[in-house]
Amino acid sequence: MNRLVILLITIILYACSAPNKKSPEESNGKGGYTSHTDDSSKETKTDKKPKSPRTASMAMIGGNHVHIDYSSPSMRGRKIFGGLVGYGQVWVTGAHKATNITFNNDVIIEATTILKGKYGLFTIPGETQWTIIINKDWDMHLADDYDEANDVVRLVVDVEELESAVEALTFEVTATDDTYGNVTIMWENTSVSFEVKNVVN
Repeated sequence: MNRLVILLITIILYACSAPNKKSPEESNGKGGYTSHTDDSSKETKTDKKPKSPRTASMAMIGGNHVHIDYSSPSMRGRKIFGGLVGYGQVWVTGAHKATNITFNNDVIIEATTILKGKYGLFTIPGETQWTIIINKDWDMHLADDYDEANDVVRLVVDVEELESAVEALTFEVTATDDTYGNVTIMWENTSVSFEVKNVVN
C-alpha cells in the first residue's frame, strides 16, 4: 500500500512540473505562432454606409408602373437650397449619378406626350418656383453632360414650404386615380410636385 501511495505522489509531482505549452491561439507570436485577431474592425470599415444611398420610389398609376431611381443625400446641418444646391442652376435632383424616371406606358406631362421608357429627371430650383425637366439622357454623372436640346418637356411648378424639415431628399409617387398621379420632391423645408397622366387609348 505504501508503494502505491508513493507512486501516485510521484506521478502527480511530475505532471505539475511539466512545461505549460501554449496553444496557437494563446501564443504571442513566438515559436512561429501568430495571435488570433478580431476582424470586427475590418467589417466596420467595409460596411460603412454611403452618405447619399441609392434608393427608389414607385407606384402604379392605373396599369402604368412609374419608377424613380435616385441618390438620397441628407442635410447633415447644411443649408440646402440657395446653399449646397444653387438657385437657377440645372441640378441632377440628387447626388452622384443622375436621377431617372421610368414609365411603363405612355404618359402626358404638361400637355406633352412622353413615350414609355427611361428618362433623366433634372430640375432648376428657385426660391418660389422650380423648373422640372424630363430629358432623353438619363445615364450621366451629376449634370455634367446635360444638354437642353434633349429635353422632352419643361414645366414650371410652385414651391410649397413644409412646416417640418425633411432630412433626406425624398421622392414620392402617388396615384390620384387610374389615370392621374403626382410626383413629389421633398427636401429641407421645400416641396414641389408635378402631375403625370396616363395616355388613354
